[in-house]
Amino acid sequence: MIVGLKRIKLTNPAFIFLLLFSLVFISCENDLEEIKKVSEIPGAPEERTRDLELIYSDSGQVKVLLNATLAESYYKPTHVIKFSEGVKVRFFNPDGSIKTVLTANYGEIIQNEGKMIARDSVVMKNLNKAQQMETEELIWNQTTQEIKSSRSVVVKTKDGRFYGDGIITTSDFSEYQFIKPRGTLNLKN
Repeated sequence: MIVGLKRIKLTNPAFIFLLLFSLVFISCENDLEEIKKVSEIPGAPEERTRDLELIYSDSGQVKVLLNATLAESYYKPTHVIKFSEGVKVRFFNPDGSIKTVLTANYGEIIQNEGKMIARDSVVMKNLNKAQQMETEELIWNQTTQEIKSSRSVVVKTKDGRFYGDGIITTSDFSEYQFIKPRGTLNLKN
């Protein structure tokens, strides 16, 4: 037996307090930067949303409705929302009816530039004019309300099919101009 040592009861409140107090000061510390390094996956989105519905309105009137099965938001180096499983955008008339529908297998919104890019099997239909445009890529500038493409384009109307390399159109596809029209056009007398 060691002389001078006193036995301490484990149920003694002072001992329990001292033990808990010691554990608090010697416990692990979590550095947030270290946690980010371990838990962050390079190239992964910061946010992921399923069955997204975005509504753009002005003075209480819906102007544009965007739907996507999957939306992934990236904030670095710039804020981009990607729609890798397709996107559908509807533009509305002042009376609330759908005027134009745009669909694509892929899309992205570049927030700080105010642009939306639609790629892969892009189809834009103006329901009021019964016309349809098909291409592989469109860029919609939300500030100027202009849609452009430098790719091959087909426009189908009740009067026929029109082809071109590139197009500039209004966001509702009510007016358009081919950059480089091609093909033949038969005019009636």
